[in-house]
Amino acid sequence: MSDLTKLPVTVITGFLGSGKTTLIRHLMQNPGGRRLAVVVNEFGDVGVDGEILKGCAIPECPAENIVELANGCICCTVADDFIPTIEALMALDPRPDHILIETSGLALPKPLLKAFDWPDIRSRITVDGVIALADAEAVAAGRFAPNPVAVEAQRQADDGLDHETPLSEVFEDQLSCADIVLLTKPDLAGAEGVAAARRLIAAEAPRPVAVVEVAEGVVDPRVILGLEAAAEDDLASRPSHHDGAGDHDHDDFESIVVEIPEVSDPAALVARIEALARDLNILRIKGHVPVAGKPMRLLVQAVGTRVRHQFDRAWRPDERRIGRLVVIAEHDDIRPEEIRRMLGATSPDPVA
Repeated sequence: MSDLTKLPVTVITGFLGSGKTTLIRHLMQNPGGRRLAVVVNEFGDVGVDGEILKGCAIPECPAENIVELANGCICCTVADDFIPTIEALMALDPRPDHILIETSGLALPKPLLKAFDWPDIRSRITVDGVIALADAEAVAAGRFAPNPVAVEAQRQADDGLDHETPLSEVFEDQLSCADIVLLTKPDLAGAEGVAAARRLIAAEAPRPVAVVEVAEGVVDPRVILGLEAAAEDDLASRPSHHDGAGDHDHDDFESIVVEIPEVSDPAALVARIEALARDLNILRIKGHVPVAGKPMRLLVQAVGTRVRHQFDRAWRPDERRIGRLVVIAEHDDIRPEEIRRMLGATSPDPVA
């Protein structure tokens, strides 16, 4: 089968809260004449992103074309989850013209690219491109990648210092695999922040890469779809911190699911989430919460101390009217009892 007849797949990567779901929602609503299918890989078993996208289903991307894979990195479960999912999407009638894969915000993209070499699918699909999203404000603030000049100076002063963190490694691996970087939330970063983020990305990327500013996920699909990068055949130019390792894991990060009762004041919940980010270095919180006197669920999405919330849909009659929040942090920062106490949990929940 020639590359021209292979089904193109775009891998959308980017750190927690960088705007991947918002981008995919925009592409679903503006598919550029393509019939799309979407695979969403969540971190934790509360399917927030997949449910958001299913709520945006349209004829060009109906709900049955949106598949959610939770509780596991798809590149670690190739035979059990990834291959059957791709094969099921390829078997749809009508068949999709393009598949979008939203990776977990903690995912290393290169192992996923290697999965496309699996014998059952490698002759039928191709990686059209890898799109990495980077939160301009967070990058400019140095939260993910270290300042290369400052770090080098410190290393020269003390060879015993290790300045690489799991966050910077994930960020750098995502940049290294990218064909295009979308710099998101530029309005929050401002002109100086955007310029600083561009400089840092240029310093960290192993090869020149186009950087496009994107607000609220709005980008012309012609910019990021139809790249024909065949990334699965170009792995050598996409270095990873984990090259040479037999396997990879996500032990640097951990998540718990916290159940909380109905809240009467969303602002008070936001304040508790902000305190968690400040005091316990929590990276990400997302989920749904019931609000007293409101028939709609409150969708909560937080990146550090930046919290967004909105009512998304009515509670269904068969649903428990209970809040469930996924809390994600680096392994050493997960303190389950303290997190539950600060969020007002109803009862202890197991570590995800």
